[in-house]
Amino acid sequence: MTHQQPTTTPEPADQSQPGKLPFPTGLPIGAEWMAAPSTAPVHFPYDGSVVAEAPVGDVDLARQALENALSVRSEVGRLPSHVRRSALQGALSALRGQRDALVDLLVLETGKPLVDCRVEVERTLLTLETAAEEVARLHGETVPLDLLPSGDGLMGFWVRKPIGVVIGIAGFNYPLLLAAHKIAPALAAGCPIIVKPAPQTPLATLWLVHLVREALAAAGGPISAVQLVTGGVDVGSTLTTDPRIGAVSFTGSAAVGHQIARDAAPTKVLLELGSNSALVVAADADIPAAADAAVRGGYYASGQACISVQRVIVVESARAAFLAELTPRLGQLIVGDPRHPETRVSALIDDRSTHRVNTWINDAITAGATLAHPTTPSPGHTAPADTSPADGSTSPEIVGPTVLLDLPHGQLAWDEEIFGPVIAIRSVPDIATAFRTVNASRYGLHASVFTSSLETAFDAIDRLDVGGVVINEVPGFRSDVMPYGGVKDSGTGREGPRFAIEELTTTRMAIIRPTPRHA
Repeated sequence: MTHQQPTTTPEPADQSQPGKLPFPTGLPIGAEWMAAPSTAPVHFPYDGSVVAEAPVGDVDLARQALENALSVRSEVGRLPSHVRRSALQGALSALRGQRDALVDLLVLETGKPLVDCRVEVERTLLTLETAAEEVARLHGETVPLDLLPSGDGLMGFWVRKPIGVVIGIAGFNYPLLLAAHKIAPALAAGCPIIVKPAPQTPLATLWLVHLVREALAAAGGPISAVQLVTGGVDVGSTLTTDPRIGAVSFTGSAAVGHQIARDAAPTKVLLELGSNSALVVAADADIPAAADAAVRGGYYASGQACISVQRVIVVESARAAFLAELTPRLGQLIVGDPRHPETRVSALIDDRSTHRVNTWINDAITAGATLAHPTTPSPGHTAPADTSPADGSTSPEIVGPTVLLDLPHGQLAWDEEIFGPVIAIRSVPDIATAFRTVNASRYGLHASVFTSSLETAFDAIDRLDVGGVVINEVPGFRSDVMPYGGVKDSGTGREGPRFAIEELTTTRMAIIRPTPRHA
């Protein structure tokens, strides 16, 4: 498996060792690729082999990126619509040409199953395409200022202006897509952006930034409008606390997001944080469809998705039928090498995540929960590997698809975001109690309800305190054109190109008296 090296990068790292891919040792800062002070290995989560040596930035490079972004802020803000649209269209075309290579790369750096990485690339393409289309819809309106006599003779209208430099920080689970949801709206809005990818998964984001910069230059814009810096907490803090930036767009954990918001104040902060999404099964639900959804929605991306099914709340009269439908579906899930097209669950991003998920499972069982699946420590069916593990690799420790029944109150596997292939099931006496149970969480991103009743569906839309209510589908459904975000500790602001562009622009009111008034 090989990837074409970006033409404007420095020489790639040594490729003589197995598992290495040609990637730059530098970072796209300013109009060049600047040498990074160090590198760090990116590991394939499934077997621990090294995918590539990734450049690691520092505070000095972060400061240089900030100065470059600020220096082109006015120029980027005045770019004609056709330049911004052409840049996004060019990046879309280039990404399509790298589609298969990026899918393979995502499998290696995230460890997500191949099927999920294919979906990620397709969604990234849609995000770029939609953002390019939204450039033509960025406009203002006239305002009737003469509703009061003092406004007689005045003409008023408002326009949208870019908010300024944007800092985009993305999570490890969907690195290409999450970065696209920050880069594309920022560029469409006329904002320079500095991206900081997750330390575990910088490679696909480096490629995306490279392709966008090349397309931007071809369209006639400044290449330094889009930059990328890697590094630790000190790099992130340097970027997000500079008072000259316009906005921070962060995707990650609630704890980190809240800290960023506190440290960045009064800068605008958009937070797409975690959740423990619920799937409600009403008494009149299509039970087989609900069981399908629990499995599809609970275990895609190995459960490492903020809107994957974590809590299943079943009306008591439907419990036995639901569990009877759920059990055989669990046994059909393929666990193993994520490079295999039939795999649905594989290793989590790193050992720390695996240890945490196992600890939460064991704590729940100790507290009185029932382990309904797996019934033995075995992860289930194992997919054959397409290739042999690289030298020096280790056997993977995989958390298999897990079901916990009747968790006692106060358990992390119910209350917090587990971010692993685990669903927890509780029974409730009626649908009203189910809705109260959904809302009895500090999170509120998405929830779904399976019901045959239109009345119940509309009641859910009215009563559930979440950013998105999904009827008769997984809570993990997300179209990249819709407004996406949460309430409570799940975040603030909305993603989706149209809505993110609105977040990254401000209204500027124009008030004109064509002929000066004399007292």
